[in-house]
Amino acid sequence: MQVINTQIEDVKVIIPALFGDERGFFMETWRQDIFNDRVANREFVQDNHSRSQRGVLRGLHYQTEQTQGKLIRVISGKIFDVAVDMRKDSTTFGHWVGQVLSEENRRQLWIPEGFAHGFYVMSDIAECVYKCTDYYHSESEVSLCWNDPSLNINWPFSDAPLLSEKDKKGVSFEKAPFFI
Repeated sequence: MQVINTQIEDVKVIIPALFGDERGFFMETWRQDIFNDRVANREFVQDNHSRSQRGVLRGLHYQTEQTQGKLIRVISGKIFDVAVDMRKDSTTFGHWVGQVLSEENRRQLWIPEGFAHGFYVMSDIAECVYKCTDYYHSESEVSLCWNDPSLNINWPFSDAPLLSEKDKKGVSFEKAPFFI
C-alpha cells in the first residue's frame, strides 16, 4: 500500500497495491499492521455502505461525542470527498482537503477524528464503503453547512446539489461546535 500526504498532515490518501491479469484483479483494501505503522494507530468498530445518485451531496457531518475517524473508499462510481478540520488547536483549523475517489483510481481517504466529512457524487451512481473508529451517535451529530463561504470549498459542480433536509439546515462554520 502506498500512503500519500495531503495538504492537511493527518488526512492521508491510501492506494492499495493492485494485482491484475486477463481474469480480473486482486487487492488488499485493509491491513491493520500497515495502517497502524504508516497512517494511524486506530481500531475500527463499524463499517458503513452508502449508495447515492448523481448530484447528491452528503455532509458535512461529524459527531461531538463518540468522534469517528473514517477510512473511505468507492467500490462503484466516483465522488469528490471532503474533510474539514474542526480541531480548534490545529494549525489547519477550518481548512479543508478534497480528493476524487473512484472505482478506477481505487484511492482511499483516511479522515481522522475531529474532522467534518462529506462527499459529492460525480457519476450516475456511487457506492461508498467506510470504516469508522467509533459507533454512530445521532444525538451528537452536527451537519456543517456545505457551502459556508468562510470554508470556500471548491465543489466540482455548477448546479445545486441534492441534499437531505438535515444538510439543508447545516450550521455555519462560525456557529459550529469544534474540538479542542
